[in-house]
Amino acid sequence: MTTTLKIDISKVFDYVPERLVFSRRDEAIKALKALYDKTGKGNDFLGWVHLPSSITDNHLSELKKTAHMLQNEAEILVVTGIGGSYLGTRAVDEALSHSFQPWLKKNDFPRLLYAGQNISEDYMAELLEILEDKSYAIAVISKSGTTTEPAIAFRILREHLEKKVGKDAAAHRIVAITDAHRGALKQLADSQGYKTFVIPDDVGGRYSVLTPVGLLPLAVAGHDIDALVNGARAMEMATSPETAFENNPSALYAATRNTLYRNGKNIEILASFHHKLVWFAEWWKQLYGESEGKDNTGIFPASVNYTTDLHSMGQYVQEGMRSIFESVITVENPAKTLRIPHDEVNLDELNYISNKRIDEVNKMAELGTLLAHVDGGVPNIRISIPALTESSVGELIYFFEIACGISGYLQGINPFDQPGVEAYKKNMFALLGKPGFEELSRKLRNRL
Repeated sequence: MTTTLKIDISKVFDYVPERLVFSRRDEAIKALKALYDKTGKGNDFLGWVHLPSSITDNHLSELKKTAHMLQNEAEILVVTGIGGSYLGTRAVDEALSHSFQPWLKKNDFPRLLYAGQNISEDYMAELLEILEDKSYAIAVISKSGTTTEPAIAFRILREHLEKKVGKDAAAHRIVAITDAHRGALKQLADSQGYKTFVIPDDVGGRYSVLTPVGLLPLAVAGHDIDALVNGARAMEMATSPETAFENNPSALYAATRNTLYRNGKNIEILASFHHKLVWFAEWWKQLYGESEGKDNTGIFPASVNYTTDLHSMGQYVQEGMRSIFESVITVENPAKTLRIPHDEVNLDELNYISNKRIDEVNKMAELGTLLAHVDGGVPNIRISIPALTESSVGELIYFFEIACGISGYLQGINPFDQPGVEAYKKNMFALLGKPGFEELSRKLRNRL
């Protein structure tokens, strides 16, 4: 298998010399080997490292069989989860789907809608309004089944679906993606006869898009999960410890961004000139923010969508605090072809680009932005893929995942836990009056 993703770090060398980046070679490969050998911090959550190559044809067939069943039952699949239990799915679906999918007259596959990713009463009520007149199924995703946001959403959705089609029919339309043996959701699924798929114990949520967490909903939506997995497999091979550092895109990316971090660049902006990657950037922000934000250290992950944000955030990027660097995902070839027409009157003065493809203008905007930002003191890492296909997106997913693990070890932290996420939960439980939190509730209310 060969990969199509390419990385160019040459536009960081005005800020940090090439020799400094390459001086991190041994450190980066050592970190990569620690991931493979499971000798580093958080090594009990490294099941994702060899996940692409361990996915069997039988497993994919079972996922596609269930997806086909749901396709026959429903116009909509409500993906119910939060964080990594929905972001990866949405990132891939948005990257591969028609920009105006909700407005297409004919849809060959169910649309994906999302619940449990917030606690907005308006959002949930308005979702039920949509579902009232639609046939729908539910993929509920949670290892424990007690995570507050998706648990609330699933309780509401389950009641709604059971009232709509009956309890037995509802059970046929609910798939639980959860722990293999324990937890509230597993217990409920077994008692109600829901179809279940397993989230591996050693795969954390933000690394789970290539498990049934992402693969089942994406298969329901009609995406080629075989090609997605094959792209990730190719990148797994291309980023192994046996690959030379200069040819290993993930090691090179990790070493470069960490070198910039050690030299004062503590904010990374993931940018793209393709609108379909907005949600991919949201997935990336969780992956890196939750992995690296530890011990009062870490690169802050932000994102922009160009050229739109060049007319807003572009001012700050060009002339604001010089604590930032950019990583730009470039999609070399769009799926469509559209040219700019000639206009005899030419009031808008655009005839100089008449008959050019829109993408050519977009690419020149990208190159002009790169040069302007580098000149303005913003180092730039360019990551390119040939097109938005299942295979290339699979490559991109694994590229960022393995680079995140390397980066975390270079930073000296455990990139696979998230202790800070629990702080708000404890306070919320106490303020809601959950049994066992009475003392904390008293302290918090005194503060308020």
